Amino acid sequence: MRRILSVFLFFAVAAAWAQEHDPGFYPDAIRGEVWVDLEPIYGDRADSEYPLSQETAARRALQEAALYYSAMIYGWSFHYDIGERARGIAEDFDVFEPMGEIPWGDPRMSVTEVETRGMTLRIWTDYRLNETQQRRILRWRTGTVRNAQSIGYCPLEGPTSESLWLDIRHAALKDAARAAVRQMLRGSERNRPKEASGYISLASFPRFFIDSGRWTAVARFRVQINEIVPFAAY
Repeated sequence: MRRILSVFLFFAVAAAWAQEHDPGFYPDAIRGEVWVDLEPIYGDRADSEYPLSQETAARRALQEAALYYSAMIYGWSFHYDIGERARGIAEDFDVFEPMGEIPWGDPRMSVTEVETRGMTLRIWTDYRLNETQQRRILRWRTGTVRNAQSIGYCPLEGPTSESLWLDIRHAALKDAARAAVRQMLRGSERNRPKEASGYISLASFPRFFIDSGRWTAVARFRVQINEIVPFAAY
């Protein structure tokens, strides 16, 4: 509770000198913007707390920011069965494992701007990288890592009937990562491979919105494909 109160004190100060930010590259810091719906509805059901209190909204914003910073610094490992309808092989991107985590309350994350627009809370945060994290970020920008941008989708109610806000964010983001890898393989492989594995990270915070009755995530990734298995191997 004390930590949440300190967050709101910071919010009050930040709102008094709100300034423009950009998510550009800085050697010792990364930054991003998060939007939290204060009246969340998942399909035909409202959140268990509706509308959200400012305390809950602040906590969710910081949890979401920590998820994206983790994805930018550490990324995920993935295994992708591309699938092929003609052969009766299903597409499968279920192996999508985080390789590190920014914990809740990490003192290197700070709020730099806050604003309420209608029923939406908007915050900017900065994350100060330690030396090990700086080296990780640098590796994501060099070598055989390639850039990709893609769009992912998730039903309004989420992947299950009990999904909540972060489940929906994660599902749409995972689908965007799948689409990024698939798009990259289409551009580099003459014949569709059977499967691929490697690592993928966020290049910046994603954007979420509702389009055609689905949650939509637009995201930029950095992708390192370590292994491609052709159908000829089977």
